[in-house]
Amino acid sequence: MKITRCSTFLLLIIYSICLIQAKIVNKNVERSLDISTQLIKDLFKITATNSDGLPISVYTFIVPAAERKNLAFISARDENKKELKYTERLVDGNHQFIIAFPKSVSTEVFIIEAIYTKRLIPHPMEIPQSGKQLVRYEGNLYLFSPYETASQKVNVLLSSSNILSHTQVKPYNVASNKIKYGPYENIAAFTNQSLIIHYENERPFLTTTRLERVIEVSHWGNIAVKENIFMTHTGALLKGSFSRYEFQKDSRSGHAIKSYKTILPSSASDVYYRDTNGNISTSNMKIFRDYVELELRPRFPLFGGWKTQYTLGYNMPSFEYLYNSGDKYLLKMRLIDHIYNDMVIDEAEIKIILPEGVSNIELTTPYTVKRGPNELHYTYLDTVGRPVITLSCKNLVENHIANFNLKYTFSKITLLQEPLLVVAFFFIIFFIAIISLRLDFSINTTHSHKD
Repeated sequence: MKITRCSTFLLLIIYSICLIQAKIVNKNVERSLDISTQLIKDLFKITATNSDGLPISVYTFIVPAAERKNLAFISARDENKKELKYTERLVDGNHQFIIAFPKSVSTEVFIIEAIYTKRLIPHPMEIPQSGKQLVRYEGNLYLFSPYETASQKVNVLLSSSNILSHTQVKPYNVASNKIKYGPYENIAAFTNQSLIIHYENERPFLTTTRLERVIEVSHWGNIAVKENIFMTHTGALLKGSFSRYEFQKDSRSGHAIKSYKTILPSSASDVYYRDTNGNISTSNMKIFRDYVELELRPRFPLFGGWKTQYTLGYNMPSFEYLYNSGDKYLLKMRLIDHIYNDMVIDEAEIKIILPEGVSNIELTTPYTVKRGPNELHYTYLDTVGRPVITLSCKNLVENHIANFNLKYTFSKITLLQEPLLVVAFFFIIFFIAIISLRLDFSINTTHSHKD
């Protein structure tokens, strides 16, 4: 989840003062609920006003405790798409995100985006090979808010027009794969109206249960990236046994994952893709101007509950991501990268291997991550080892694809260490060879006989 750095103490003081002075009302709420993939993308465009005409300094957005564990990402921005700072606190079992406005006015128009994972439940939990995947969504129809809402509309986007059932709170309208609710008026604060939709969703429910990403930086002009990826199909489980014949004969296994597309940086080269059995040749790479598209096809189609594991690696020129001024260096790269559309990563471990001799390391990440103790990595011609920065984070989505900044100091003279070690090694070998050839280590025995 995205975290901004602002003073929690000062913000809470402002928040308390505003609660006494201000009577905030949600004048209008336009909600867009996208449940067409395995992710739930909830977007609110809120027009908040102060009924007393006083300026609004902060606004409280609530995420219920039952939904907080599934919240992967949240952001707030104004009408001009400028990011708004916020802080989080727990009050009465609910998580409050207190948004601060840089300019206090009596009416604020802003957008809140929240992305949830693993809230769509397959229903039924098991389906046959040729069956259709049906899922069930359950949430709140209204904006769960500590303020009264004067008017609200809800637009729901589904993955198909096959809707088995849905909550019917008038007025509403169903058209193909869209449901429109509202407008609803004069909704009291903390109103909870259940919204349940049971529908067909055969989009890939593919979860990366673990990502092990290694970034190895070389000052000889190359950055090597290696990813060990563990995946599971987390959709409806396969009921019964798998038939290859039926799979090739019948193409209705829409919930099976046959392939997916990974996006690599435009400068990626020497790409390899292999699993525990060796190199996988069933892949297709297309090079575009701004990126490289790699279509990956596992050795077998993935049905519900099935798992796979593979390694993806590539090289990139360091001049595109490594900047320097004298002995000061800055590495600017993505913390994680695109694996597949609407991806979900349960757990990620990122290791950044720096050249030997690096010092004064300063790391800045785009969101909160857990940093482990520094390690050492040894390769050819290393003496004291290369420093390794270890990071870990959980519940990631595409919105977490952002750059980190890693500053460090490295003396260019250190680059001579490895060539000098090679020269010294061969010098010693030749010196030993010369000495061994010039010395006579044979044992001669002479006998003299007197008559």
